[in-house]
Amino acid sequence: MDAIAEAGLPAGVINVVFGKGDPVGNVLTTHPDIAKVSITGSTATGKVVARNAVDSMKRITLELGGKSPTVILDDADQAQAVAFAVQAGLFNNGQACVAGTRILIPRNRETEFKHELSKAVAGLKVGDPRDGDTMIGPLLDRDQYDRVQSYIRAGIDEGAEVLAGGLGQPQGLDKGNYVRPTLLAVTNNQTVAREEIFGPVLSVITYDGEDEAVAVANDTPYGLSAYVATGDAARGQRVARRLQAGRVMINGIVGSQEAPFGGFKQSGLGREFGAWGISAFLEEQAVFTV
Repeated sequence: MDAIAEAGLPAGVINVVFGKGDPVGNVLTTHPDIAKVSITGSTATGKVVARNAVDSMKRITLELGGKSPTVILDDADQAQAVAFAVQAGLFNNGQACVAGTRILIPRNRETEFKHELSKAVAGLKVGDPRDGDTMIGPLLDRDQYDRVQSYIRAGIDEGAEVLAGGLGQPQGLDKGNYVRPTLLAVTNNQTVAREEIFGPVLSVITYDGEDEAVAVANDTPYGLSAYVATGDAARGQRVARRLQAGRVMINGIVGSQEAPFGGFKQSGLGREFGAWGISAFLEEQAVFTV
C-alpha cells in the first residue's frame, strides 16, 4: 500500500481489508455494490463465492485447486523426467495449486522410474528455508502439518506402498512443521490421488499405453495444470492437447504473464494474465446510432 500511495493513485482506488473466515468474505461477495469478485483459493471456497454471487449476478473469476498430473511417456529420458517430475510436484513444498502431485509412469519402465523417483525424493534436503541448500522447508502452520500427516496415514491405510518418506518428521527436525518428502505408489482411485494435499506428498501411478495415461490424467475433478515428459516433441504436443488442463508444460517448468492461466472443471472459472485477465474486469457494450 505504501508503494501504491507513492505511485500517486487516489485514496480509495485500492483498499486492503483484513479479515478471516466467513464474516468478511460473505459481506464482500454478497454486497450489491461490488460488481466483480476474483479469488485464488480452494475449490470449496470458490463454490461458496459462486453461490454468494448469484443473487446480484456478480462477475467472478475463480482460480481454485488442482491435482495435476505429470505424465512421463515411455520415450522420456530418465534423468530429465525424474528431475522435471520432482520439481513440478514439490516446488514451494508442494503448497501450490499447480503442483504436479500425480506422477504417471509407463509399466514397461516401472521399476527404473520408481527407483529413481524414490531416490530423488528421499535425497531432498529438508531444513531451514534460509539455508541455500534446503529444498523442502516447513509447512505453513501446524494445522497444515496435521492435515498432510492425515493424508499420508490415509494412503498407508488404503494400501499405498511407501517408496520414500512416510509419517512423522525428518530426523533432527522434531520442532517446526517439517514433513518428510513422501512418495507413495497408488492407484488413481485412492484418496491421496484424488484430493489436493498441499504438502510434499507425491503419488506415483502406473499405466499401460498412451491412451490409458491420458485417461488416468484426466480422471480427476480438477484441471488446472499438467506436465508431460517425452523425448518426442511432436508426441508431447499431441498428448498435451488431449489433457484437460488450462496449462500444459512439456519437459520443463515454463510460464508467461501474457498467456492465459486458469483451470478446467472444478479448478475454476475464467482466466488470469494477459488480455484474458484484463477482459475479465470489463463489460462489452455496443452502441448504435441511426
